[in-house]
Amino acid sequence: MDIVAAYEQVGTYRGAAALCGTTHKTVRRVIEANRVGEPPERPRQAGPRNTDVVADLIAEKVRTTDGRISAKRLLPAAQAAGYAGSARNFRRAVAEAKASRRRQRRVYRPWVPVPGEHLVFDWCTEGGWQIFCAVSPWSRWRFVRIARDQKADTTMRLLAECFEEMGGAPKIVLTDRMGCLKGGVVANVLIPTPDFVRFATSFGFRPDFCEAADPESKGVVEALCGYVQRDLVVPAEGWVSEADANDACRAWCAEVNGRIHSETSAVPDDRLREERALFRPLPSLRRGVMRRVDKLCCVRIGSARYSVPRELVGRDVTVIAAEGEVVIEHHGQVVAHHRLVAPGEVSLVDEHYGGPRRGPSRAVRARSGTERAFLELGPVAEAFVRNAAAAGTTKLATELGAIVSLEAAWGRDALVAALGRAVEFRRFGAGDVRSILEAGAGVATVVREGDHLDLGLPTVPTRSLDAYRLEAFG
Repeated sequence: MDIVAAYEQVGTYRGAAALCGTTHKTVRRVIEANRVGEPPERPRQAGPRNTDVVADLIAEKVRTTDGRISAKRLLPAAQAAGYAGSARNFRRAVAEAKASRRRQRRVYRPWVPVPGEHLVFDWCTEGGWQIFCAVSPWSRWRFVRIARDQKADTTMRLLAECFEEMGGAPKIVLTDRMGCLKGGVVANVLIPTPDFVRFATSFGFRPDFCEAADPESKGVVEALCGYVQRDLVVPAEGWVSEADANDACRAWCAEVNGRIHSETSAVPDDRLREERALFRPLPSLRRGVMRRVDKLCCVRIGSARYSVPRELVGRDVTVIAAEGEVVIEHHGQVVAHHRLVAPGEVSLVDEHYGGPRRGPSRAVRARSGTERAFLELGPVAEAFVRNAAAAGTTKLATELGAIVSLEAAWGRDALVAALGRAVEFRRFGAGDVRSILEAGAGVATVVREGDHLDLGLPTVPTRSLDAYRLEAFG
């Protein structure tokens, strides 16, 4: 605009250039573009740019910092890597890399929670205090307590206290891969500690863990952690004792759970009362084996889920688990029959849902050569890893290496068959698989009561009784 105005005043390219501090060629290009109604284009730089030598460095720093690093802080590292251009040109290169990063950002989809299905919890730290935060995604009911440490015993104690205030236990408890509850990771499958498995079995929920380095997958509790730090801990300016801190937490929870939540436009305490009917009863309140069918057409027992006909959703059924079988009855009639599965697994019958449907599952991905060689044994290897993880086999990574080495001596077919038998009998050690291989064909085949028992006896030729008849002597 300054160039056009100056040219209209003096009427010459060189005069307008002198007024605007540029060259007459630039003035001519701007005036000619303005005459045809197009904005002037800046000539593109021909050949390589001086920022190309550090393009990979810029892209990597922008990626690792999620685009939050400034060009000012990145310039010294770029100069050490060989960049000799100006700071302004470097800022342009960093801005282009950030713009490209924003175009490739992750796309999110809102989580639609199911009543009574999940509880999400996490730890955060503020002012020297360890803060335990838990939230029910559907009702947005929040639970906050203060502790001195983040040990496993403290975590499970506060989780049990949360269940008591909620009036029951949800079906799934989701958290990140915190070290106090993690026994190991094999093929991206997290193995909980045996203590946490026993704790989950006692309360009847299935433990679930987020992907590594992915806090967005539990953003509902991440938001609660920030809210507690800003609204509770920082304004308090410290507490005298842990008891005083927890008294303040109870008062704060009563306040926020008793007013309308901005996301749901409802009071969390009111929604919790509706959700409580879908919770699992606490261990001290359990009587018999009565279960209520949830909206997923399933009941839970022993930290495992079993399907029932969809007509029974919301009704109470009787669950009998004995001798490797689960029988579900309604008003004295058997409505479902399942084989007992490991904790954390699901037994579904397609007819209960009107036909087969593929359900979501977390991928089993190999992260080492040993895991890759083991998973190449086929679907039975994946089943072995999942069942061993659910059973709390903390030294599974070492056992997989020993199992893979058995293939050289026994062959793949025999090893795959032995793994299938190990999964059936829940034996997840390399020594157990070796014992099955050594037994060979001598192992007994388990069949249901009343089914045909195949003993594998050899077949021998037979003769007619006429061959043994005595001829009369004449």
